[in-house]
Amino acid sequence: MKRRSTFALLGGAAATALMGTGCGGGTASGSVLTVGMPNGPLTENNNPFSPTSASNSLGYRWVLYEPLAQVNLLEPTNEPLPWLAEKWEWSKDFQSVKLTIRDGVKWSDGKDLTADDVAFTYNLVKDTEALNLDAIPYKKATATGRIVELTFKSPQYVNQTRIIGFTPIVPEHVWSKVKDPTKDTVKKPVGSGPFTLSSWTSQAVTLKVRDDYWGDKPKVKEMRYVSYNDNSAQTTALGNGECQWSYVFMPDYKKVFIKKDPENHRLWFPSGLGIHVLFINNARKPFDDPELRKAMNLVVDREAVHKQGESGLYPLVESPTGIPSPVGDDYIADKYKNVKHKVDVKKAKKILEDAGYTLKGGKLETPDGKAVTMKLIDPTGWSDYLASLQIIADNLSTIGIKAEVDSVTVDDWNEKLFTGDFDASLHWTNTGSTPWDLFSNIMDGAHYKEIGEKASWNFGRFKSDEATEALSTYADTDDEDTRKKALETLQDIMVEEVPVIPLVAGPIGAVFSTKHWVGWPDDDNPYSMSQPTQPSSSLILTRLKPA
Repeated sequence: MKRRSTFALLGGAAATALMGTGCGGGTASGSVLTVGMPNGPLTENNNPFSPTSASNSLGYRWVLYEPLAQVNLLEPTNEPLPWLAEKWEWSKDFQSVKLTIRDGVKWSDGKDLTADDVAFTYNLVKDTEALNLDAIPYKKATATGRIVELTFKSPQYVNQTRIIGFTPIVPEHVWSKVKDPTKDTVKKPVGSGPFTLSSWTSQAVTLKVRDDYWGDKPKVKEMRYVSYNDNSAQTTALGNGECQWSYVFMPDYKKVFIKKDPENHRLWFPSGLGIHVLFINNARKPFDDPELRKAMNLVVDREAVHKQGESGLYPLVESPTGIPSPVGDDYIADKYKNVKHKVDVKKAKKILEDAGYTLKGGKLETPDGKAVTMKLIDPTGWSDYLASLQIIADNLSTIGIKAEVDSVTVDDWNEKLFTGDFDASLHWTNTGSTPWDLFSNIMDGAHYKEIGEKASWNFGRFKSDEATEALSTYADTDDEDTRKKALETLQDIMVEEVPVIPLVAGPIGAVFSTKHWVGWPDDDNPYSMSQPTQPSSSLILTRLKPA
């Protein structure tokens, strides 16, 4: 399966056979590090802005190009680490930021990286809608000496780390000559990162370390990025040591990976602020009734979804607010800090009884006498999601709801989800630097569409002026107390109206080996997101040392 674009992919859609597991990338030594992803065949495309390019899907764009700062979404309240920018200062209203660009940085073709390059990059994104994937409302970017000032049409408190931490900076002397930056495949990339492209095939990409890199020079001399055929091939390569760094869904990871080399094989899947939820169609009867949704929420066994459905890889979300711990603990309202979700069938039945529902022969009927039935849909092949849906279906039967799991094609699923032609479906939310992204994806009126119209988020068609106003207030205010109250309002709505059923957190982790390289981020030193497709990969490479 190919999904969860914010933090790259879990799983890999089976594709036509393209290679044996060796594919020229299976070296494990003191100078080479091999990254693998289960992405199938590659097409040569090194465009750092293209979400479908090989450099994006394998992650090597971030060791060729770099952002202004290193953001760690595992510790979202911490300040980002200065990178191509030495420092930055946001205006109080978050409608502008002044950046001091690092001196002494050279592009891989030997030319100096300047503030003009940075301003050019942001103006390029501003002027090219297809490159502005987060729809940041840029006004303009100007350079004076080493200072770049970015201005915006609206406050960017919720996007501040996304702006400085997830934009690849490109050289003006190269990209000003590119006719169409959305389509150019960038055969000879020029970046500021610690590696340069050495060779490219449809099976593997090789990068060499730069002698003139501005930062701490990586001890890794050569990076090999290999695209494996599917999860199974990727897992085999990790198990036998051909590949040492990846992000792949591995349901029986203790047996198929850890047990192969207990001393060195590691799996670290910490959560960010994104979660996986059951989107319920709030615009379809009887699921427009918050009392029914509250009762459904009370009988869903999140622990079973976490352990059985997601094989323990996705961290459990225990807070009824949907905010995952520990990463989101600072954002949970005081009244919910010690509250954890608990399955309570008796309480659920009482809620339904009070709301006029009846149980007849073990089947739930609405106040107007109609049986409550539903279909839970997700794509065929998404085994973890489908297993989780079956758990939920079994749970719902305890209150008389007949729920059936229905697998559909990805295209059919997308169409049904986007147009509102479904009862319920498991899906993810984005991971942001605050819980705003999570709540906006679930209940923002800015994303609301009537059934039949295509929605990009708020798939459940949850309608709440209060939620929309709180999201807008949180994004626009420069007052911390106002922001805190807005977030409390959003948590109240999650608990009292249950627009979705939160289940498990979205991990930003990795599978790696310490046999040849040590210094990886982990529970003892969570200095960075460990996923090899994240911008932080260049930071990790400067920290790795030979074992």
